[in-house]
Amino acid sequence: MNQNDDDTDWMIEDVAQPAGEARADGATAAAASPPWRVLIVDDDVDVHVVTKFSLSNACFQGRRLSFLHAYSGEEALNVLRNTPDIALVLLDVIMETSDAGLHVAREIRETLHNSLVRIVLRTGQPGQALEHSIILDYDINDFWCKTDLTTRKLFTTVISSLRAYSGLDEANQRTAVLQAELDAARKMLSAVDRHAVIATLDAHGRFAAVNDKLCAVFQFSREELLGADPRLLHAPPYPADQLADALKALKEGEAWTDVITTWRRDGQEVRLRITVTPDGDGAIIVGSVLQALKKPL
Repeated sequence: MNQNDDDTDWMIEDVAQPAGEARADGATAAAASPPWRVLIVDDDVDVHVVTKFSLSNACFQGRRLSFLHAYSGEEALNVLRNTPDIALVLLDVIMETSDAGLHVAREIRETLHNSLVRIVLRTGQPGQALEHSIILDYDINDFWCKTDLTTRKLFTTVISSLRAYSGLDEANQRTAVLQAELDAARKMLSAVDRHAVIATLDAHGRFAAVNDKLCAVFQFSREELLGADPRLLHAPPYPADQLADALKALKEGEAWTDVITTWRRDGQEVRLRITVTPDGDGAIIVGSVLQALKKPL
């Protein structure tokens, strides 16, 4: 049979159901939830009919199944390109060519870069050696001989595939949220880095990292500052009260903020408003330049 047979096409088309209409099995929650999209790819219309009939009452996480149909590898790829939320592909191996299904499986992963959709291969010509080779060489999730795939086994395979897809999709969404937050943090850090002096102190109180702004303000190279004592920029004597407050706050694991006076290489005085935040055994210093005045003669 082929896809253009007018006597069979009506058997496999999904019929839209009015919103709120009760289903025969009473699954009202499923009616309100978006369905799982399942793509059936096979050049035999009877396979589409039987598969859809076998899964007609399937429901997972309160969501029913919605079936899409393709009768060749090329048609399957077109459907996948235009429908990004397909959860499962039930894919025949032999269609217009003897390896059309394998080509589709490879294109899904390597060209469409779709790592979420679950792929279950089905074949009418089993062979143990061939099956082992396909499982090893192709990024598929299951492989069945059609004669072995009973209604119960098909149901189990589909539900386990949807469960895997659901977990991967949730993880993918969480990753996308975290990536967006990371990108925003990087943009903010980049903006701060351009306008503030930033330094990290190690456990010995020496510079472990400095940004370009700090090097430019104080006229020292990064190589000169790394490993150096911060007193290089702040000659004694130190304000006793200010130093005591800073050490007390850091000892208690709290941030300390105040205005300090420093000097750059050429002797020019630089006043900074800084915040020192404890970071493990060291500390992070972020400061903004308030004013730069010539050191009195």
